[in-house]
Amino acid sequence: MLDRAARLRQLSEVDQDLIRLVQDPRFGRWVDQITATGGCAHPIHLSGSTTTRDTATGEILHHYDTRDEPGERLLIRCRNRRATVCAPCSRLHAGDTFHLVRAGLVGGKTIPTDVRERPRLFATLTAPGFGPVHRATADGARCRPRRNAGTCDHGRPLGCPAVHGPADPLVGQPLCPGCYDYTAHVLWHAHAGRLWKAFTDNLYNHLAARLGRTRSGLRRTLRISYAKVAEYQKRAAVRVHAVVRLDGPAGPIDPPPPWATADVLATVVGTAAAAVRLRTPYTPALGEHELRWGTELDVRPLRAFGGREGLADDAVAAYVAKYVTKGAADTSAGLDHRINGPDDIAAAPVSAHVRALMGSCWRLGGVPELEPLHLRAWAHTLGYRGYILTKSRAYSTTYAALRTERADHERDRAQLADDAAMATDAHWRYVGSGHTPGAALIANGIAEDLAINREVARDELRGRGGCQ
Repeated sequence: MLDRAARLRQLSEVDQDLIRLVQDPRFGRWVDQITATGGCAHPIHLSGSTTTRDTATGEILHHYDTRDEPGERLLIRCRNRRATVCAPCSRLHAGDTFHLVRAGLVGGKTIPTDVRERPRLFATLTAPGFGPVHRATADGARCRPRRNAGTCDHGRPLGCPAVHGPADPLVGQPLCPGCYDYTAHVLWHAHAGRLWKAFTDNLYNHLAARLGRTRSGLRRTLRISYAKVAEYQKRAAVRVHAVVRLDGPAGPIDPPPPWATADVLATVVGTAAAAVRLRTPYTPALGEHELRWGTELDVRPLRAFGGREGLADDAVAAYVAKYVTKGAADTSAGLDHRINGPDDIAAAPVSAHVRALMGSCWRLGGVPELEPLHLRAWAHTLGYRGYILTKSRAYSTTYAALRTERADHERDRAQLADDAAMATDAHWRYVGSGHTPGAALIANGIAEDLAINREVARDELRGRGGCQ
């Protein structure tokens, strides 16, 4: 807690910075830059210039130089996906994710609209149990009721008669940290990518076996497309939500064979996940661990085109987009930044369970046989090394394509000469990032104003019947 004098000094620093900014003759242009970034919390500062010429005549069609900008720099978005790091950029990333996932469900963005008629489903795969944890229950049910539960070898109760609400800090924490298999938990995270690859390979194998075909023959007539997002549960274990679609061999432009149905796909998802088995490298101290998916598997069909049963496409796309923006403060995911050693782990503002997982990552990272897993570099994510959202190549569009489309739209709004053959010469360099204290306060206000304007516009659209 800061003392009164320190708080006054801090407040004075912000006030002085605000006065400096407002008195700058180019303050209006600076506000325009902040608004253009959506109120980004940690903008990137660039210095340089760009010149666009008509290739036929050499005429300069457009010239921009940061020497004319406040501080001789241009501010651009940081593009961080985490809402806990930068809410404005995470909102933009969530929008891109929504359109990326939705395009694979209903078409658009170069994907044909008849993909909505393909066999599709939404599946959730979980990690196995590494030890009993406290759980939130509904309708007043007790956490882990056990008659004559007794105690474990560490003297802790084997059951829990309490009732935990969703916000209870005990939810997700082990009943006994000493009995919990932290090593297996970390190694499962480190191999999650390989577990998913084994699952998708098994999908082809099990589809071929169920349909009486060879794997190579199936591959010539069918392709499995997917988009998946990783979510950390309360117990700090990753689970995977995935949209899975069956296409013909050429991808979304090619329908699958008639015998490839959603019911067949739903059946083999369960058997394919249950059959996955991976073994970790042998170490003298740890031996081997067998890795698999958990027994909790949820498979839901997506609503057929024109139908009423199943999950709605837009709801699934919004669900996936929501999880992409979650940061460590929203989940049990560890930290948003890398750590440098045990001291950082001890000082981390996380639960004892998450701290123990980080410590296990650091300890296992020193085992020579496990060095290829780079566990110390990924201790802040509890050993999980994958991207939050990944997709198969043929599922839909890409983030890069969506950003290019947005940039082209902004360029068209700038009303450049589209009918001329143009060449652009650009020179840029990085000169910094972030805000001064006063600038951060103004940027936060701009971000809040923009968010309110979006909500008002959305409410007006709903009131006119333009959004269901």
